Amino acid sequence: MRQPLNRYLDHAVLKPELTRQEAEDAINLGLQFNTRTVCVRPCDLELAKSLCSGTDTDVSTVLGFPHGCALTLSKVQEAQKYLELDVREVDMVSNYGFLRGGEWSLFQNDVESVFEVLRPNGILLKVILETSTLDPSLIAQATRICAALGVDYVKTSTGFNGNGATIEAVEIMLEAAGNTKVKASGGIRNVDQATHFIEMGCERLGVGFSTTPVLCGESASSSDSDY
Repeated sequence: MRQPLNRYLDHAVLKPELTRQEAEDAINLGLQFNTRTVCVRPCDLELAKSLCSGTDTDVSTVLGFPHGCALTLSKVQEAQKYLELDVREVDMVSNYGFLRGGEWSLFQNDVESVFEVLRPNGILLKVILETSTLDPSLIAQATRICAALGVDYVKTSTGFNGNGATIEAVEIMLEAAGNTKVKASGGIRNVDQATHFIEMGCERLGVGFSTTPVLCGESASSSDSDY
């Protein structure tokens, strides 16, 4: 059954230059529109948890963001810290250098090492492929690997590199994903785009916080940039 558009949204509050007050205001904007999650910088986790307590909006955060090229051990340690902070969802940037080079065992180990920390604790993992850097065969293979591991979602983009989600990339991911869900993220700025990705089969949309009011029926009050 299709949900209202706001319940597909991961409302991203990830701009590195945000002050604490700006981050708080942006999180409250997500709460105003009852988005599915607010996806915040790790430094804002405690703030977001406090603001979202007692609401229908969950808190998610990013891991290895935005480049994905940290040591796998560092990503594992980051995931372990999120267990302590009781995070419910994590959007992890894969090492898309490994991916672009076809170094599939390294790519898989990077994802699997984090997944093995989060999965036993019921924390949902979304793996970001950064599809604008990839050709179609790489998108398909990376999606198949994530699906075989059983990760919850594959996600197109960080919103900080390239053009973000495209119809072509999402089609490839949906075809290869099996039971793994697909999140379109980056460059989604109007209702037509958002609706089309949902109708294709995406179960989450990642949008910058200033775009949420546009998608939910009001004009954005700030910049139209992705995240």
